Amino acid sequence: MKDQARVLGIDDGPFVKGQARVPLAGVLVCPPAYVEGVLTSSCLVDGDDANDAIVGMVRGSRFSEQVRMVMVDGAALGGFNVVDARALSEALGLPVMTISRDEPDMSSIMEALKAHFPDWERRFEIMSRNRLRAVKVPDGRVFVASEGIEEREADAAVLKCTVRGCLPEPVRLAHLVATALVRGESHGRA
Repeated sequence: MKDQARVLGIDDGPFVKGQARVPLAGVLVCPPAYVEGVLTSSCLVDGDDANDAIVGMVRGSRFSEQVRMVMVDGAALGGFNVVDARALSEALGLPVMTISRDEPDMSSIMEALKAHFPDWERRFEIMSRNRLRAVKVPDGRVFVASEGIEEREADAAVLKCTVRGCLPEPVRLAHLVATALVRGESHGRA
């Protein structure tokens, strides 16, 4: 990743059962932590429009030409609105990473999908297609899947964007903004 390359971190806000849409926040960061801008959008809770929402957020922004990489907090937004990192990378022409603080329990995810979605197999296939790997950061590790970039470069970008704690700043800041959009103030761990 070149110096001064901007990274867009994306996370969803909290939501309650029965809520139709969830807000999305995007924070554009010049690593390691200089905030260039904040974007918002929304997607359906448990829907299938996460990629469309992200593409619209990026392309509809005055910052679109500055974004060089996208980091999404987790492999799904708004419950099980699955992010297809490969398709998103192709649509944007940019590297895309999903980043999780904890290693996903894929068998529990599969059981939850089976119980609630007639298209569970499609959702599970998208979530499990990318190789998830642990990346060491100063205060622990995160789990990363990447598309449109070599793993070595993706891991270096995660490290470059991590100031303290485990999460890269673009994702951490997106979490704070998304939570504040819903609760009026930031709260909790991403």
